[in-house]
Amino acid sequence: MRQLAEFASGARKGAANMLAFSRAMTADEMKTAANYFAALPVKRWTRVIETDTVPKTYFLGTRRMPLPAGGTELIGSRVIEIPESPERVELRDPKSGFVAHAPPGSLAKGQFLVARGGDGKTTPCTICHGLALNGLAEVPGLAGQSPMNVARQLYLMATGERAGFWAPLMKGVVEKLTNDDIIAISAYIASLEP
Repeated sequence: MRQLAEFASGARKGAANMLAFSRAMTADEMKTAANYFAALPVKRWTRVIETDTVPKTYFLGTRRMPLPAGGTELIGSRVIEIPESPERVELRDPKSGFVAHAPPGSLAKGQFLVARGGDGKTTPCTICHGLALNGLAEVPGLAGQSPMNVARQLYLMATGERAGFWAPLMKGVVEKLTNDDIIAISAYIASLEP
């Protein structure tokens, strides 16, 4: 409910449809939606693989899709998330998952940052989000989340564009992270069982 309220107030930026939906909802509708989504079992949607090369992709709306002609390219310093089955994803099949391609070494580096804070670079995520990153009380679970979503939120918190109740607490946690750190954290979090 807090996230919906923050979308509605404009404190939390996001997809235009989330802003429009939340602004049109009553408090009772927000509560009903929050209770419904909280009752759903959390499932893994993304499997993470470390690789030097990735399939060539193009954007279909806001989603990366594999180029029909095929081919590969170097991954560089990116996480590339594409559907396991582009056809099933376009049909909105709720059982079709994604593959997140991450640079080699990302998972180990991400685990080091998440569990130990990179030996002082940041605060270990496990302190607030729990040892398995499944959340503690009102602090959200992170395990198994889309790496693109995790990276986006970390960037927005670091730049101050993500506002709301928890954002000030996260600002100090993320402000010293490099792009490579964010890629590693995002890939590692996505690799965990929710």
